[in-house]
Amino acid sequence: MKSELKTLFDDNKIDYGDIRFENNNQTEIRFENEDLKEVKSSYREGGHLRVYYQGVKAVNSFSQLKDAPQVKNELADSISGTEDLISKKAELKAAEVIKDKDFVKTDSNPSDYSLEEKKELLEGYNRLALEQDHVIKTDFTYRDFYSRRIFINSEGSEIEYDLLGSLISGTVYAKKDNVVQVKRVSFGGFPEFENLLNREEDLLKEIDILQQMLDAEPIKAGNYPVIINQALASVFIHEAFGHLSEADSVKNNPAFRDKLQVGIKLGKDILTVIDDPGIINAPGNYKYDDEGLPAQKTTLIDQGILSGRLHSRETAADFNEPLSGNMRAVDCKYSPIIRMSNIYIAEGESEVEDMISSIDNGYYICNGRGGQTTGDQFTFGAEYGYKIENGQKKGMVRDINLSGELFATLNRISMVGNDLKFREVGGCGKGSPMQLNIFSGMGAPHIKVDKVNIGGV
Repeated sequence: MKSELKTLFDDNKIDYGDIRFENNNQTEIRFENEDLKEVKSSYREGGHLRVYYQGVKAVNSFSQLKDAPQVKNELADSISGTEDLISKKAELKAAEVIKDKDFVKTDSNPSDYSLEEKKELLEGYNRLALEQDHVIKTDFTYRDFYSRRIFINSEGSEIEYDLLGSLISGTVYAKKDNVVQVKRVSFGGFPEFENLLNREEDLLKEIDILQQMLDAEPIKAGNYPVIINQALASVFIHEAFGHLSEADSVKNNPAFRDKLQVGIKLGKDILTVIDDPGIINAPGNYKYDDEGLPAQKTTLIDQGILSGRLHSRETAADFNEPLSGNMRAVDCKYSPIIRMSNIYIAEGESEVEDMISSIDNGYYICNGRGGQTTGDQFTFGAEYGYKIENGQKKGMVRDINLSGELFATLNRISMVGNDLKFREVGGCGKGSPMQLNIFSGMGAPHIKVDKVNIGGV
């Protein structure tokens, strides 16, 4: 196969070209209450081509290897005559030529377990949730994905690599009197499938919190100092800041491009934010991206100073900044786009107890439940929290929404915990058409924010 792909770029019709060919296996199983709603195991192979000529780019996908030469020629022909119509030519930053193979090493692969065993595993968690007091509805999903990829470009790079991950995610609904509450739970295997086994006690702990949420008081709206737990802080840094660190998000936005100049002050010295694809057993771990570049650890905020950005070869040339190796595609029908790998707030020195004791009137907020960002504005839901009075954590509260402006909020982070934790299951949606990528991780320690706008439902 490699020999066939390598001959694609022997002519001089283009300035640069690359091809990514994939073999993809995926399993999905879903229960809703007692009903088995879906059992699906699928295989797909195909490729994606990108060609550049005279500063113009063209891309397309194909399903059969024999079609690659025709697709490449059609792309090259489609560019001819359009050079003068493009106002800004695409440039690629110089990159090293790589010849390598890198495959996931795992002690427990999803392929070692039958479809029936996976179904029984998921069914067991779903049944356990349904048996608990006040639970009225469940929705549990199992998914695994394996992709083996070959990348070849016209500069001489030849890389073989793969991706492997599995997860279980569930939504549990409970009702007491007229109060209905929802709790999410997830277990991740990136790459170890065994991490999904024997998690009954963890599930019951989550449902115990759900049961407490039924008796919790709705939060009181206002502006408060808050402690945000690791799960919610990781979602915040991913959604509110992480996407603005992806260079394609600001490349054609003059206002944000001017506002996010490397070297500007974004927070206090205690705030450092990093994107690192080298973190083992995290969802965003990889050695090479889908543009054939080696994965790089990128410090995005260094002691409060904006210090880096996530790039493709195009955006790195446009910004005149270093390559980062963050171009990735969900599967063969998509062109790669700039994606975070494992973004996280670096560990600080504060104990959670010291954070709580520093607040006279505020809240300790836990776990994300949906939300949205628009530019530098964010709104997030939280599953539950606790009132803080006179430095003491008090009763549980629910129906929580947090909102604010990103740059003001970053500046209000006044304490960073010494308890960094990564989410077992990440995931990110981006692009047009939307690419939902499960190989995107996030983490954070507890953080204290001196003022956040809180709205109750």
